[in-house]
Amino acid sequence: MQSLLKILGIVFGAVAVVGVVVGSITWAILASQGPTPPELVPLDWWEHTVIYQIYPRSFKDSDGDGIGDIKGIITQLDHFVDAGVGAIWMSPVFVSPMVDFGYDISDFYNIQEEYGTMADFEELVEKAHQLGIKIILDYVPNHASTESEYFKKSVAREPGYENHFVWADPIIDPNNSSNRLVPSNWISQFGGTVWEWNEARQQYYLHQFAIEQADFNFREPAVKEEMLNIMRFWFEKGADGYRLDAIPHLFEADPNDYGGQYPDEPLTGNPSLTPNQAGYTTQEHTRDQIELYDVVYEWREFADKWTNDNNAETRILLAEAYANVTMTMLYYGNERDRLGAHFPFNFDFINSLSSNSNARDFVYIIKRWLTYMPQGKVANWVFGNHDQKRMPSRFRPNMVDGLNSLNMMLPGVAITYQGEEIGMRDGYVSWEDTVDVAACNQGNPDNYLQFSRDPARTPYQWDRSTSAGFSTNTSTWLPVSQDYLEINLQAQKEATRSHFKTYKSMTRLRKEPALSHGSYHIQSLSENTFALVRYLLTHDTYALVFNVGETSDTVDLSTVQFLEEPLTVYASSVHSNRVIDDTIPRGSVTLQAGEALVLRASPM
Repeated sequence: MQSLLKILGIVFGAVAVVGVVVGSITWAILASQGPTPPELVPLDWWEHTVIYQIYPRSFKDSDGDGIGDIKGIITQLDHFVDAGVGAIWMSPVFVSPMVDFGYDISDFYNIQEEYGTMADFEELVEKAHQLGIKIILDYVPNHASTESEYFKKSVAREPGYENHFVWADPIIDPNNSSNRLVPSNWISQFGGTVWEWNEARQQYYLHQFAIEQADFNFREPAVKEEMLNIMRFWFEKGADGYRLDAIPHLFEADPNDYGGQYPDEPLTGNPSLTPNQAGYTTQEHTRDQIELYDVVYEWREFADKWTNDNNAETRILLAEAYANVTMTMLYYGNERDRLGAHFPFNFDFINSLSSNSNARDFVYIIKRWLTYMPQGKVANWVFGNHDQKRMPSRFRPNMVDGLNSLNMMLPGVAITYQGEEIGMRDGYVSWEDTVDVAACNQGNPDNYLQFSRDPARTPYQWDRSTSAGFSTNTSTWLPVSQDYLEINLQAQKEATRSHFKTYKSMTRLRKEPALSHGSYHIQSLSENTFALVRYLLTHDTYALVFNVGETSDTVDLSTVQFLEEPLTVYASSVHSNRVIDDTIPRGSVTLQAGEALVLRASPM
């Protein structure tokens, strides 16, 4: 028995030794091979794309009338390919009296004549798709022009249209029975009361924007059904998705919840506002009503069903949502059983950051979105649009390359407003040339620029020729910015270094696995400088180091996590002394005011 135990002990010992040897060999082989590359899960077309917003009236004029048009866009499709853009979103091109330049639609099923024809639109879709570029349309469900057939029929109380819009009886003045009072104290986004008297119908109608933009009644089933019909029509025409305009305003407080009357809103107490300016009241009854989310969820169900029924690529819905972060995140869905928009636009770089913000502000604002965003959803980043001051004018011109690089390096979808790729700034538009309804309604020759959106809408600056190459006409719908000889696309293509060349290098970089599939780390290195690192096991790491301050700043890169030497420059601001392939120490580095460096580092 003892002999048997001894033999078994020898055998087990030998097996253990062999196991150790085999394990050591296996470990050595694995170690020599390095870590296993992670699986790169295929992304849907929209999940990591670059979306470029076109303001068609100001992009390219093909017929010399001084107004941009669809054929003009067609002639410049190669620009989007060159710039690395995956989708273009066009502000409205539908039939409109142009009170709000397309956001007051009178015919949702046809193209505005000065922009072109349906055949032009179909050609645009076909040629863009051939180049791999998606087409996103502006979908304007909140309101229609008072010149629309919908409104005319509603005024006449035609059957099926009686309640298409928000109508209300006047309040009788208790001190004078012949005096008519508005139903509530609500203020329009463009100034003045939201209520406009219609003599023919003998009621007020509600308009949250211009008087000529009557709000649809989304508590009316026929309205909701018509919105789906419009969505279906343009899907069938080839649209790849919609930007959902002004949806925080879809619903107002229900008078049935307030004794049959529309409730007044409390005053904000803001001493800088007059009683006819938006923000004078709290707007708690005129925006962000909880009912609107169900409508967005219904639109998502419709879009997904249309996609499945037609065996088509994903049709996306993007929500314009100026709201607090909690209400904004509800647009993604209810995190239980209903999906919402593919994403709500992230306006934090517009609403929460400016030239006065420091590096810690940037880090905080970026982390806030990514923290509140529901699990598994896709982030997005917006630095400007047709309603806001241009990016270099809100921040500083020397920050253009850093801001564009930040946009391209953050996880998710990057959104560019036309002209940001070349650093276009707000153009000067005199009071005499001002056409924006928001400025005309609320402003005067002394203060109109506080309200005007025209400076962000001046024509695109293509080259140094007549009207910056936007039009052959010397008279354009808005004046061309006076700096077009200095800032234009052609000059930047010809320059050794330029904003456009930096932009192109950053859209190319987005194809790197660290950016498309990797993790992120962001930290402030000082009051003025922060670092954003994108990394993925076995793939090159990339880092943005950006001084957002107004003075030079020295920081220590050795404190940045997930960053290993050697560090080489992939891209840099046009005013930087560093150029591509320069080596940067992982230690003390000084950056000029506004300077940004994009660094390539060894794989982790």
